[in-house]
Amino acid sequence: MPHVVLPDVSGGPPEPRGSAFAAVDGRGVLVRWSPGAQRLLGYSAQEVQGSPCRDLLCARDDAGQLTGRCTEPETYLGAVELRARDGSTVDAVVWAHRLESAGGEERWLLQADSADAARHRELRRSLLRGLFKESPFLIDVFDDRLRYLAQNESQVRSSGFAKNVLGRTMREVAPEGLLDMDAFEERQRKVLASGTAQIGTEVHGRAPDDPDLDKVWSETILPLRSDSGEVIALAHAVYEVTQQVRARERLALVNDASAKIGSRLDVLNTAQELTDVAVPRFADYVYVNILDSVFGGEEPATGPVADTLVLRRAAESVVGGIQVETLVATGEVDPFASEPGSPAALALAAGRPVLLTGEQLFAEIATVDLQRAALIRDRGVHSWLLVPMYARGTPLGTVVFLRFQRAHRFEDDDVLLAQDFVARAGVCIDNASRYTRERKTALALQRSLLPQQLPGLTGVETVSRYLPASGRTVLGGAWFDVIPLSGARVALVVGDAAGRGLHAAVAMGRIRTAVRTLADLDLSPAELLTHLDDQAKRSDEGEGIPFIDGAEGSTVMYAVIDPITRHCEMAGSGHPPPALVTADGQVSFVGHLDNVPLGRGGAPFDSREVVLSDGDALVLYTSGLAQPPAGPESDPQANTLLRQLSAVARAPRPGGPATLDALCDHVVRTMIPEHSSRDVALLAARMTGLQPHRHVTWDLSAEPEVVGRARAMAKEQLSAWALEELEFTTELIVSELVTNALRYGAEPIRLRLILDRSLICEVSDSSSTSPHVRRAMETEEGGRGLYMVAQVAKLWGTRYHARGKTIWAEQPLPPDASAR
Repeated sequence: MPHVVLPDVSGGPPEPRGSAFAAVDGRGVLVRWSPGAQRLLGYSAQEVQGSPCRDLLCARDDAGQLTGRCTEPETYLGAVELRARDGSTVDAVVWAHRLESAGGEERWLLQADSADAARHRELRRSLLRGLFKESPFLIDVFDDRLRYLAQNESQVRSSGFAKNVLGRTMREVAPEGLLDMDAFEERQRKVLASGTAQIGTEVHGRAPDDPDLDKVWSETILPLRSDSGEVIALAHAVYEVTQQVRARERLALVNDASAKIGSRLDVLNTAQELTDVAVPRFADYVYVNILDSVFGGEEPATGPVADTLVLRRAAESVVGGIQVETLVATGEVDPFASEPGSPAALALAAGRPVLLTGEQLFAEIATVDLQRAALIRDRGVHSWLLVPMYARGTPLGTVVFLRFQRAHRFEDDDVLLAQDFVARAGVCIDNASRYTRERKTALALQRSLLPQQLPGLTGVETVSRYLPASGRTVLGGAWFDVIPLSGARVALVVGDAAGRGLHAAVAMGRIRTAVRTLADLDLSPAELLTHLDDQAKRSDEGEGIPFIDGAEGSTVMYAVIDPITRHCEMAGSGHPPPALVTADGQVSFVGHLDNVPLGRGGAPFDSREVVLSDGDALVLYTSGLAQPPAGPESDPQANTLLRQLSAVARAPRPGGPATLDALCDHVVRTMIPEHSSRDVALLAARMTGLQPHRHVTWDLSAEPEVVGRARAMAKEQLSAWALEELEFTTELIVSELVTNALRYGAEPIRLRLILDRSLICEVSDSSSTSPHVRRAMETEEGGRGLYMVAQVAKLWGTRYHARGKTIWAEQPLPPDASAR
């Protein structure tokens, strides 16, 4: 058989090899018949030799077409239908090859394959052509010594490789710095040893034509086996996935930014979260500058951006292990960004980012700040991106991204990514700024509703602490008050209004006003809370007075201390009980007052009474510090409060027990976290007592002559106190109050003078009849007593107790009374 030339795989008919052969002469008569032809159609050589080949065709007209097309030495005749010996039809593809005989007679070698076999052969050839001619993958074949056996002709193959690679390793032919060759060969050896393919390994390297450009390839190494199963070679399929990897990284960065930026409503914290997200995954150094107005929590200016801006450094981050010389500290004004015509000013005015690279970067920065330009050059910064930060169309500041450690410069997609998470950060910073402004306003409102200064008391020392809630909680309803009462007594109040936000602040103010109003009636703690609870119930039903609206569910602890008798009576509405710190360092809770919050039933309220010694301290607090659910001992926070109070009270201290300031500061420092979700009010009061020489009491008999004696005793006592200026008015008050007790009261009758911040005159009797002030007619001889008292006294009133009532009147002391 003559030599058959195989066509190039790049095109042309399928390879002319098959399982069936027949030879025909120039007339189309069969002269040879192969065993493969017999297997294909079933005819033996004796049956068909000498017969026209058209007898084997299902369509006899095809014979002329077939022989007529045999013009070239090698001709692909295409698909035909052949008739088998059993009468069936066989689809086949046929080739014709010219043969040269000794006599010069024209003959043709017909070659046939079944259609399935032809399709399989076509598929194999197409596969080889696709892989080695048209594939976008880089396909290389290495032997077991890691030397090249073959490689395809991919159009994406990098330049810089040696021209002749066959028989040489990748290390020998690849451009320097392309990738880590040790790791590459280690992966090859691993597949050779294990026979397990490594699929989709991401390999990082550098572009041969641009060493500063990072590249990422997806590498698959497949073992090639011999018929015995031994791994004899490796096939590599490599595809560049740089853009896909960067897109994935950008998406992950955006997701990370969404999750991490804006965790707290704080401008500086949000700015720091932005820089922490960007470094080192996006940039090597990032800093955020915020407009001065936004930095200070003010409303950002609207309208066109001014030529001169004041930008303050809010946050910065640098890649680990790198020391960056910082020209601007956090909170300081950045002079470079604030210069007229600076990139920051231009970007904010135009609302577009600024990207500077290479020498353009140095030239642009040098026009504004030579020192900064020199630092940029010394550090090797090659890519500088400034993105303006806006929210609701209002400028907030700028974010600057620098790259100097990583070789890859910022691309257009990087600019879009930076704009994306700067925009997210801008929304968060705007929310934080608005929250800061609203919180300042709300806190100002709340603090205005709290005591601005505790009153100066002579028998009781008081200290308070108020800590507003932090984090996302806007406001709470914790409050306290110190209310001076008649007879030098003092009321201590701590409460917690229900709810959060401005509603709680307003409710707190209303409750405090109501408590002060009821305290002026000199009610006992239990009575005061009963009235307060009643108003809260009516308010909840729409019938209460406006200033107690919103009190339902609130808690109050109310205690009254008498510095003369050293008695303290207290009652609570769903509030934790006070802690008692004795002068000798013992700490305990003052019983458990089993009551419920205001407006939820439970009246009458329980009350407790204790006798305080000089130096004893009473500590009242809100539930943000400790909240006993069923009793003080059952709450860990309450037990912690006792331990902390005890630690201060028992600590050795020269000069006596710990000060109330030290007591409160220690509790605040040890028990309240930095970012508490609840506000806390703390009020401590220490009994100092009213000294005996500052008060005097006389028991009076029920006889008319006692009025004169009472005036004389009062006058004598005023002389002892050097208050002769008040003798006339005091004699008048004593005379009228004692006369009133004799006429309308009952024994025992008692007169008391108290020198406190004012001069207090009290007359007590056992009658509960309420006195009334009225204007006497001109013809009446009496009825002017209390009216006259009201004219000369600064304050006067009546308080009731278990054994009757006390009518009291206060006079202001002369300006120089304390000096006497």
